[in-house]
Amino acid sequence: MNSSLRFISFVITLSFLLTLSCSTTLTFAAAPEAPKKTIAKTHLIALTAGGQSIKAEVAADDATRQQGLMFRTKMSKNDGMLFVFSELGYHAMWMRNTLIPLSVAYMDEAGKILSIHEMLPQTENPHQAAGPARYALEMNAGWFTNHKVNVGDAIKGVERAPKSK
Repeated sequence: MNSSLRFISFVITLSFLLTLSCSTTLTFAAAPEAPKKTIAKTHLIALTAGGQSIKAEVAADDATRQQGLMFRTKMSKNDGMLFVFSELGYHAMWMRNTLIPLSVAYMDEAGKILSIHEMLPQTENPHQAAGPARYALEMNAGWFTNHKVNVGDAIKGVERAPKSK
C-alpha cells in the first residue's frame, strides 16, 4: 500500500509540474505587441509630372525630412513626398526604416529633374543628386519610368512649396 501511495503522489506531482510548465510557456509566448511608429503630419501640395497629378506631402523641416516615408506600409499610386532643402546641394537619400520601395527624383530650384534613382526598402546605400538640388520627390518605385518622366523634365508646382525651415 505504501508504494501505491508513493506512485499516486508521484503522478500528482508530475501532473502539477507539467501543468505549471505548460502555463509558463504560454505566458512567455504571449509577448506584448511592438508599439506603432508615429507618422508626422505634413503639409500637402499638388504637383504635376508626365501628365499625372501628384498629391505630395511636404517635408520642409529637419524633423519631417529625417523621418521621410519611414514606417509606411503602402502609398497610393500618385502620392509622394516632396523634400524641400534649405540650400542647394548634392543631397542624398537612404532607406533606413522605409518599408516600401521608392523612386526619388532630385530637382533644381525650377523643378527640373537632375537625376532619378530607384531605392530598395530598408537599405542604407546613399542615392545622391547628380547636381545641386533644392528639391527631391519620392514616389512609389518605378513611378517615373512608368509615366515616362525623365532627367531634364520638370515637376510643376514645386515653386508653391513652403520654404525650408
